[in-house]
Amino acid sequence: MGTNRRMATTIEELEKRRELARLGGGEKRIAAQHAKGRLTARERLSVLLDPGSFEEYDMFVEHNATDFGMAEQKIPGDGVVTGSGTINGRLVYVFAQDFTVFGGSLSERHAEKICKVMDMAMKVGAPVIGLNDSGGARIQEGVASLAGYANVFQRNVLASGVIPQVSLIMGPCAGGAVYSPAMTDFIFMVKDSSYMFVTGPEVVKTVTNEIVTQEELGGAVTHTTKSGVADVAFENDIDALLATREFFDFLPLSNRHEQPERPCEDPVDRIEDSLDTLVPPSAATPYDMHELIRKVADEGDFFELQPAHAANIIIGFCRIEGRTVGIVANQPMVLAGVLDINSAKKAARFVRFCDAFDIPILTFVDVPGFLPGVGQEHHGIIKHGAKLLFAYAEATVPKITVITRKAYGGAYDVMSSKHLRGDLNYAWPTAEIAVMGAKGAVEIIFRGKTAKEIAEHTQEYEERFANPFVAASMGFIDEVIMPHSTRRRVAMGLRKLRNKQLENPWKKHDNIPL
Repeated sequence: MGTNRRMATTIEELEKRRELARLGGGEKRIAAQHAKGRLTARERLSVLLDPGSFEEYDMFVEHNATDFGMAEQKIPGDGVVTGSGTINGRLVYVFAQDFTVFGGSLSERHAEKICKVMDMAMKVGAPVIGLNDSGGARIQEGVASLAGYANVFQRNVLASGVIPQVSLIMGPCAGGAVYSPAMTDFIFMVKDSSYMFVTGPEVVKTVTNEIVTQEELGGAVTHTTKSGVADVAFENDIDALLATREFFDFLPLSNRHEQPERPCEDPVDRIEDSLDTLVPPSAATPYDMHELIRKVADEGDFFELQPAHAANIIIGFCRIEGRTVGIVANQPMVLAGVLDINSAKKAARFVRFCDAFDIPILTFVDVPGFLPGVGQEHHGIIKHGAKLLFAYAEATVPKITVITRKAYGGAYDVMSSKHLRGDLNYAWPTAEIAVMGAKGAVEIIFRGKTAKEIAEHTQEYEERFANPFVAASMGFIDEVIMPHSTRRRVAMGLRKLRNKQLENPWKKHDNIPL
């Protein structure tokens, strides 16, 4: 009888301890978190993961610090909830910092918990999603806390390109803490509720005399427009978590798993007659490249990344025949779709993500060239532009390119041209592939001629080069296709390229022009 009674008390004790752990920092702190419009760590996980799928690890872990009276303050879980669960039935590892416990600050044990789920994710091949909401390093622990951060950083680096890593910034994330999200693949933020910076407003004021709010310095809008550090800014916690569920469906579980596939009702040979009139008669008139992307994608569904940063290039995921495809497209609506420092960096990192995880890349080209200017040259457009060139040239995944209008100069080469091992390079009849626009070219070739002669030669140059046929005659374009059949052609190409094999020469790693 004694054993049974002992068992019953132990079960009761377990339940009591679990209840205590679930309370985190207690009702008062939970209420304070809600008052800021934020969910608690556990509430966030219940929105992110499939109902009942979360399996928690290390619920009873406590910190091991003794200085500054810490020995008397111990809360089970130690400020981070970790474990695994599923999103639409697919495995994911998660950690969610709990701001109600020591302000979510990172201790040695807190870091060990994060490292444990990252190690498990690497072993089985599953993505990691981190929910950041933390006051930073736990100062009472001193260097042990810094060591904890570095242990997490090391794992971020080793996991890069092996498993997808997504960071959700759902509260403060400052100091050394920002470098872990910075090394993950994607960062989502919440407006007016989250911020990231290396040094806060007070230190900035002391050192540089600049007066700035937390929001201006490192809020969601700042990082999704100016800096490009984060990908998307959401209105609130719920929006961010639901969008993450949707986004997760595009990602493979790891670099050794197949692409996710979902049943697709959208006919693969769907004809879009409206695309035949997408490109306006005048080469100077812009049009919205989003329209082409949506009309080619399954169900018109496109998950855009960094929509507010360097909007002259568009990046994001769609599906074709139910399988994930990475889209890179020049956007004529913004700066005429020109390539500049920010757009080259934005697209280069995206191309490398797709290549690391075997996601085919579909590129829509309408590019007048690189942005001229002292600012661009002095800030290193040569090196930054080379990043995109390098990323495309290095990529061995299926690459399909469609030139809709302009493809001028070096920018033609960069945008996944045939010469950078493009698999299928198509052009619309409206494509113009040349070293530069007709007027500029003629003014150089026929320098010193009269305006009338220049005009005549310009027309001649346009007839010769303002079309896709010269490039097609050299085999640089595989086929000139009708805009309305773009989806059918791309889908057919992707199907053929599914078993593509291409290896780069052996190397420890390349030296991309950073």
